[in-house]
Amino acid sequence: MRLTVCPLFSGSSGNSIYVSCGGVRLLVDAGVSAARVEANLAEIGVNIGQIDAILVTHEHIDHVRALGVLCRKHGLPVYANEGTWNGILQKESGIPQRCRRVFYTGEDFYIGAMSVHPFPIPHDALEPVGYTLSCQGLSCGIATDIGHIEEGWVRAVSGCQALVLEANHDVEMVERGPYPQRLKKRILSRNGHLNNADCAKALVKLAGAGTRAAFLAHLSADNNLPELAYNTVCGALTEAGYDVGGAISVSVARRDRVSDMAVLEDACRSAI
Repeated sequence: MRLTVCPLFSGSSGNSIYVSCGGVRLLVDAGVSAARVEANLAEIGVNIGQIDAILVTHEHIDHVRALGVLCRKHGLPVYANEGTWNGILQKESGIPQRCRRVFYTGEDFYIGAMSVHPFPIPHDALEPVGYTLSCQGLSCGIATDIGHIEEGWVRAVSGCQALVLEANHDVEMVERGPYPQRLKKRILSRNGHLNNADCAKALVKLAGAGTRAAFLAHLSADNNLPELAYNTVCGALTEAGYDVGGAISVSVARRDRVSDMAVLEDACRSAI
């Protein structure tokens, strides 16, 4: 059995993550144009027609931009909770009813062999969620757009061998930067985005629970640097005694192109 995780895009300009296991191929979010989603899938050898479903974390445009076109063109099922659907349909009314699937936050469901656990996250959206995706002992956690470390979402992804975790900004860069005060306050709020230091703190804890491959995701173009996020997280892991590159692999998810691919096998081996 093999679980594959690959961020196709990651950042405020658009997000989409490819996850496959047990013959099931999923997208988590589709926040760029449909053409770009299809092109980046093709780059990793996947045809859009092979995708079984799209899971949506929340209704912000950088997570849902392509939904209407992908549904109308390919008839892909889209899974979201009621709050998120309410937000999506306020902006995109052209999603066919036959493509809409509704789940309840906190209740597991299956897409083929893949178990999906949607869990609540602290973000300024209507009913935002992260996901734990599991298949025959292999699991991937996706936790982005999270304002702060909260026991609930940490517990939900604890034990996942692969993890896509937000490292959105450096606090000092936000505070010194040119953004208006209102936007700074939003980013730094408890319902905004997770900073590098808190990402590092959470990942140290999660590494102790079994995470072996981590993507640092949703980096800000203006308030972060890939090397800063990477060094902050890897420094904390090293200080805590973890062998980065050995016991745990860390990679920064790329903003506008396909990232590295994490492949997990037999619930114990992983590589990026």
